[in-house]
Amino acid sequence: MIRRVRLYSSCVRSSVLHGSETWHVRKENEVALQRAEMKIVRWMCNVKVKDRVPSKELRERLGIDDIILILQQNGLRWYRHVLRKEYTDWMKKCMEYEVEGSRPRGRPKRT
Repeated sequence: MIRRVRLYSSCVRSSVLHGSETWHVRKENEVALQRAEMKIVRWMCNVKVKDRVPSKELRERLGIDDIILILQQNGLRWYRHVLRKEYTDWMKKCMEYEVEGSRPRGRPKRT
């Protein structure tokens, strides 16, 4: 089981979360990500859904955090990185850019 945990921590989770700093994740995508992670965690612990072992207990057993928590931490790390940039940097300018004018009323036309 230890080998599976190392493999998961070093390869699977890092591959799944690659580039997650800049993602905008919707609730349904969070749920899908959590389901996929729990499927892997159950496989590593040799536990089936039928056994009704709580997810929190399985994560504690393996010593890993919830994937949504890691996703949020990655996003905040990226945000802090952008905030530390100089004012002349293009990324910082994009964050503070004010769009002139207003949007037209109603639904956009379908081209």
